[in-house]
Amino acid sequence: MNEQKILRNQLFKFIKSNLLNLIIVFLLFGLFMIFLVRRITFSSANMELRENVRLIKKNLRNLESLEIVKEQEEVNEFQEYGILSSINNPKILCLIRDEDGEILSTNASYLSNSAFEDFDFDDEEIDKPYNVLINEDYLYKGITIDISDVTKTTTGYIQVLINIDFEEEMTKIYERIVISSIIFGIGVSVIASIIISRKSLSPVAEMLKKQEEFVQNVSHELRTPLTIIQAKQELLLSDPNAKIVDKLEDISVSLNETKRMTKLTKDLMTLSRGDSKQLEINKEEVEIDQFIENIGKTYKEIITLQEKELILDLNYQKIASIDTNKIYQVIVILLDNAMKYTEPGDKITIRTYLKDGKCVIEMADTGIGINDEAMKHVFERFYRAENSRSRETGGSGLGLSIADMIISKHGGTIKVSHNNPKGTIFTIRLPR
Repeated sequence: MNEQKILRNQLFKFIKSNLLNLIIVFLLFGLFMIFLVRRITFSSANMELRENVRLIKKNLRNLESLEIVKEQEEVNEFQEYGILSSINNPKILCLIRDEDGEILSTNASYLSNSAFEDFDFDDEEIDKPYNVLINEDYLYKGITIDISDVTKTTTGYIQVLINIDFEEEMTKIYERIVISSIIFGIGVSVIASIIISRKSLSPVAEMLKKQEEFVQNVSHELRTPLTIIQAKQELLLSDPNAKIVDKLEDISVSLNETKRMTKLTKDLMTLSRGDSKQLEINKEEVEIDQFIENIGKTYKEIITLQEKELILDLNYQKIASIDTNKIYQVIVILLDNAMKYTEPGDKITIRTYLKDGKCVIEMADTGIGINDEAMKHVFERFYRAENSRSRETGGSGLGLSIADMIISKHGGTIKVSHNNPKGTIFTIRLPR
């Protein structure tokens, strides 16, 4: 129950962390895109505006003398010099002002001077771009030219304005799209955060579950022999004057259970080293057939005493690179299993051969076999297809897990299948 609470809290933290990160990414990306689009969209208008300012200044420098006054005749004369006549871009609006800022003329025939009544003129904003709304409908970007700075002889101002209604509308449309995308992205991020967080915590939940099962299994495996040893020792203490020969059975049982605990401890240490990637594999070049034959000789007598038959069918006939101690342990585990689950008269066969460029080792028996459901779990730790039978034979359910881990460390695979008409086949494939 406590583990579930921890997982829920951790899940909430992951969701919050992932969501916050995704929101920050979306916002930064959205702001960058808005900035970039505005910059690109208005860059053309800015270039046109500055080009027309440059052209007007050039025309002003070509005039020897000018004087801007309010009389219309002289204004017309001013225009005849080509100051404004060279401006042929309909988006460009030019205003000529006297030294007091009063509008004298404009090149916009569609706008009267009254349209600029609410247009505040600032003679301090010289050669600096600014935005202005004209007639409450038209948005312009402008630059003011001080004529006296150019001609040195004539006073007054020329305002050069370019209409940016289209650019402004386009950027607003894009901003709405970006904001909508960000909101949609955040919504998707919430769902994605939950999914990602659940997937991220899934291995942790599985690990906690396996850890709990592992502790329970270890406790169960150790409790039985410890209980037996304790009982036997108490019996010995209850009769302190008894001779050893009279208590041989109790002593023997205690020793057997001690050996069982020692083997279990060693198996657990092997698995622990494998989990922490501390299990070292020291490979050497070995003649596989000879290697298997030597193991077979060691166990042949024991198998014969059990009235079973060991058959060696060795056809690999090549050298393979393996850790001999580790592969020896695997073969012994498989042989031990085969011996446990076969009856007198059954056969145990070890085959070796080359297939698909790999060294294949098969351990086949004609014993009781394994059902389909058990085959799915046979390499899991502490799994027993038949619990009572495994305890009778001293099994802890760790042997095949160790075998699977060792073969994996070699870069190979181990699989189990049915041996028709009865029995089991374990197939090992190792890289050469």
